[in-house]
Amino acid sequence: MEWMIRDWVNWVWLSGDHIVEQHVHNIDVMNWFMDAHPVKAVGMGGRARRVTGDQFDFFAVDYEMANGVHVMSMCRQINGCVNNVSETMVGSKGVCRLSSGMAKLTDAKGKVIWEWNKEKEPEKNPYEQEHVTLVTAIRSNKPVNMAKDIAESVLTAIMGRTAAYTGKEVTWDEMMQSTEKLGVANLAMGPVPELKTLKVAVPGTENN
Repeated sequence: MEWMIRDWVNWVWLSGDHIVEQHVHNIDVMNWFMDAHPVKAVGMGGRARRVTGDQFDFFAVDYEMANGVHVMSMCRQINGCVNNVSETMVGSKGVCRLSSGMAKLTDAKGKVIWEWNKEKEPEKNPYEQEHVTLVTAIRSNKPVNMAKDIAESVLTAIMGRTAAYTGKEVTWDEMMQSTEKLGVANLAMGPVPELKTLKVAVPGTENN
C-alpha cells in the first residue's frame, strides 16, 4: 500500500488516470467556454512507456455537446515528446487561442482582432489568485461556489476515460447512473492482494 501511495500518479484508483488528474483543467476550460457539459463521448488511448501502474499514457476523446458541437480533447504523458498545453476554439467568424501566457482572437482570414497585452495587464499567478479569491470571499461574506462546475468537469474527464478504456460510446446519462467503484478492498498499510489482478484496460474487451 505504501508503494502504491508513493506511486499514486500511475494508479487509476489513486489518480483517476492523467485525463482526470491533469487534463481535467483543459476540459474545464472548454466546459466553461461552452457553458455546458458534453452529452456523449467516443475515445481511444493506450499505454506505450509506463512501467508501473495500470493507466494509459495517452488519450484522444471526441466529446459531443447537446447542440451538436464537437470538442476534440487530446492528452499524453510521455517523456521526449513535444509539449502543448492549450485550448483552441474555432467558430464561423474566427478562432480563439488560449495557453499559458497567451490569449488571442483572429478572424476567419487570420487577422488578429484582439490579443492579450502582457505589459498593460501583467499575468497573475493563478495559485496566488485562488487564495486571493478565497480570502476575499470570506472577508466580504460572498461565497464563491463552483462545486457544480468542478463536478461536471471531473465527470466529463471520467466519461472520456471510460470511453477510451472500453472502446464504446459513453453518454452523460450512463455516467450519472454508473456504479463503478475504483480502489482496493482494504484501505490499510500492508499487502494489497489486488496487485495480482489489476490490469491495464483493453478496449473492446471485458478488461476495462
